Amino acid sequence: MKEFKISSAEEGQRLNKYLKRLMSLISDPFIFKMLRKKNITVNGKSAKAGDILKEGDIVKIFFSDETFARFCGEPDSEDLDIYKDAFGSLKGIRTVYEDDDMIVFFKPYGILSQKASKEDLSLNEYLIGYLLDNGRIDKTTLAHFRPSIMNRLDRNTQGLVMCSKSLKGAKTLSYLIRDRSIKKYYRTVCKGKIDKESTVTGFLIKDEKTNKVTVYEENREGAKKIVTRMIPRRIEDDRTYTDIELITGKTHQIRAHLAFIGHPVLGDTKYGDPSFNKKYDRYNQELTAYKLVFPSKCDIPGWNDLVIEV
Repeated sequence: MKEFKISSAEEGQRLNKYLKRLMSLISDPFIFKMLRKKNITVNGKSAKAGDILKEGDIVKIFFSDETFARFCGEPDSEDLDIYKDAFGSLKGIRTVYEDDDMIVFFKPYGILSQKASKEDLSLNEYLIGYLLDNGRIDKTTLAHFRPSIMNRLDRNTQGLVMCSKSLKGAKTLSYLIRDRSIKKYYRTVCKGKIDKESTVTGFLIKDEKTNKVTVYEENREGAKKIVTRMIPRRIEDDRTYTDIELITGKTHQIRAHLAFIGHPVLGDTKYGDPSFNKKYDRYNQELTAYKLVFPSKCDIPGWNDLVIEV
């Protein structure tokens, strides 16, 4: 028999969803069968798949150790070695903010947010390696919840990446990001002179084969509207140090949008100006995600009006 006490990070979910996270290989029909047979109970009583779990609830699962382990699909030694390797080998990552539900890392240039191929090590593997090394989670935890990054930065963009540490954190961050409630600010150096604050719009289409986007002034089939706010800080010769507020968040938006309006990012080799990059000998794009501003009302009270900045 296995017994689990529902934490604040786990409350609010349906019992069957919790069981699927706890035992990733179990099927819904088998869950329903075990509930009918009272092989799975909540607070010592029979329960239904749709029951909403509360903090402090006790879930008991009357399975043998072998059956429970088979359904859990705990990470094997190879997975654990990958997490350990990522934590030990990816350099320059630092923790900017951490609480029970979220961690925010500063990702340096050159590190992937997520794997592009099986062999890659990314910030996602580093996150799990970090939490394992610091005792925040163990391999049993990973059988039913995998912490993960919640917003992505390109390999050659540095800055703040939000990561979930709990189910509550994952759900809340997912909602806030989807709702565009978290304001994201970047700093860049771009070509030309920008002498006043402005908000520019455009329409973006991504080519999946080339992983490159094209920005248009007018809407067209398949395009997504983009909105970018530019706040110039200072002008030096033929370049402007500029803050960017990302009103919408699409693939390569800042780099492609600034290039489209004639102000390519310094060091950008995909959308930038080769002669401008060569002049300043910069081939690492000058783009940093430096500030996150959370809304006044969040499901996690500690995040109300939270500002995270580097």
